[in-house]
Amino acid sequence: METVAGAVTHDPPPAAGGRQGGPLIVTEDTELLDDLLRLCAAAGATPEVHHGVPDRRGGWETAPLVLVGDDAARRVRGAARRRGVVLVGRDQDDSGVWRRAVEIGAEHVLMLPDGEQWLVDRIADVAEGVGRPALTVGVIGGRGGAGASTLACALAVTSAREGLRTLLVDADPLGGGLDVLLGGETADGLRWPAFASSRGRVGGGALEESLPELHSLRVLSWDRGDRIAVPPQAVRSVLAAARRRGGTVVVDLPRRIDDGVAEVLTQLDVGVLVVPAELRAVAAAGRVASAVGMVLRDLRVAVRGPYPPGLDDREVARLLGLPLVGEVPVEPELLRPDTPPPGAAPRGPLARFCKEFWERALVEAGAA
Repeated sequence: METVAGAVTHDPPPAAGGRQGGPLIVTEDTELLDDLLRLCAAAGATPEVHHGVPDRRGGWETAPLVLVGDDAARRVRGAARRRGVVLVGRDQDDSGVWRRAVEIGAEHVLMLPDGEQWLVDRIADVAEGVGRPALTVGVIGGRGGAGASTLACALAVTSAREGLRTLLVDADPLGGGLDVLLGGETADGLRWPAFASSRGRVGGGALEESLPELHSLRVLSWDRGDRIAVPPQAVRSVLAAARRRGGTVVVDLPRRIDDGVAEVLTQLDVGVLVVPAELRAVAAAGRVASAVGMVLRDLRVAVRGPYPPGLDDREVARLLGLPLVGEVPVEPELLRPDTPPPGAAPRGPLARFCKEFWERALVEAGAA
């Protein structure tokens, strides 16, 4: 149990997918209630308010979050113990608040106004139905033209076809736009510049609904304007919102590591370095791996042929000192004009490669 005056390290209680509704508020303190209602409104949640433990069966047990005013601690003392109970007060000097928190089984003691931002985030989390965060995979080329964008698109298209909520993020403003690669450059929806002023929390549901939907997945790409960067704080907020929605997030990364890309790297679960089977490409990839590895711990290599004599995918992985994902197959159809996007052919070699990747990665992450 911790006092909240800024940040707290407790994990939120498990939540089912989809929106769950607002918290249960238990208090008779009108001023405190006004503050809690204001914070719920800021988080986009509609609470249920009671003076004590609800009479109806299951109200206390099933609420995604319970906010108990310090004035009501005595009245809920006999309620069933459960996760997600927060005791809310105002008197920072009241040492008795700890005893009352223990008596009702509260996980947190929160003092207003210092803990307001934490509480808004917490209420928004339960309102969004936050559960397991998205498995987030970054794809980066070992050299220019390695095929990282193609693989990122194929991974996202395959994930969506497997029924997972999927977001494809274009983190390379100079790459030409992943929406173009997916054939949706004119699709309605927001692009990165629209989020440049984002600070603090971005709603995961609102983010998802605002983005173009292509091939059953959402895409966050760049527009055709002059902006080629967004502030690191905005990158952090957007990626955090995307991860809270669950499913998978695939990020196409540039080879240069600036502050915005560093923010992305901190939120990745797995990185895939795409390396053509050429000695020069391996040398270049080694420098990329060194830079990325300063932030991302789990970096793996996917090798693209053809292979010169004496070099294969295992040797490339050995030279780089990275775990091998496998050989990225060649799909000749992608070289023709007006072809479907990478991975769209479910029986194609690239789609099969991506499906096997997700099967392994989801098992490793405990999400399958």
